[in-house]
Amino acid sequence: MGWLWAIIVGFVLGLIAKAVIPGRQHSPLWLTTICGMLGAIVGNAIARAVGVAATRGIDWSRHIFQLVAAIIIVGAVDALYMATLGKKKQQQAGA
Repeated sequence: MGWLWAIIVGFVLGLIAKAVIPGRQHSPLWLTTICGMLGAIVGNAIARAVGVAATRGIDWSRHIFQLVAAIIIVGAVDALYMATLGKKKQQQAGA
């Protein structure tokens, strides 16, 4: 059941990250979900390193670290996606 929650959280974080980043992102939904999952993992590691991984009630600081990490990862992966696969698809569509 843990993997299902990882996918759900990754999906939600990825979508929020896409909504926050200005402009249009061209990466597919499956890649956005994976980036969101990576953002959750990196955010948890940073929260643990800072010492705020487990607090009373809702762990807002941990969630903020997760979201910021997801935003950075989604932005970087989308730029990389457009630099490699995205240009090939645009060229094929134009030809």
